[in-house]
Amino acid sequence: MTKLIVTDTEGNTREIEAEVGLTVMENIRDNDFDDLSAICGGCCSCCTCQVFVDEEWQDKLPKMEEDERDLLEDSPHYQPASRLSCQLEYTDKLSGLKVTIAPED
Repeated sequence: MTKLIVTDTEGNTREIEAEVGLTVMENIRDNDFDDLSAICGGCCSCCTCQVFVDEEWQDKLPKMEEDERDLLEDSPHYQPASRLSCQLEYTDKLSGLKVTIAPED
């Protein structure tokens, strides 16, 4: 079993069983987190799936592409730990990944 640890915008943390091959966004959405709207459905054209990645995991993720960086830097909630969860494919190596859902823009 692989796990993903998600904190919602209210500060509630839940450990979910994550499916390898889906994105982090899809795993969060499929586990009934209502505060991650993911309006574009994973097309990297909005910031409504923004998460803050726990510090211990930041260097273990793939490098951010320019289009993701551009979108995030325009977000009023941007911080160095920001990532678009639709751009993070969930793999076994990410079991235990901790993210916090960013406030909606």
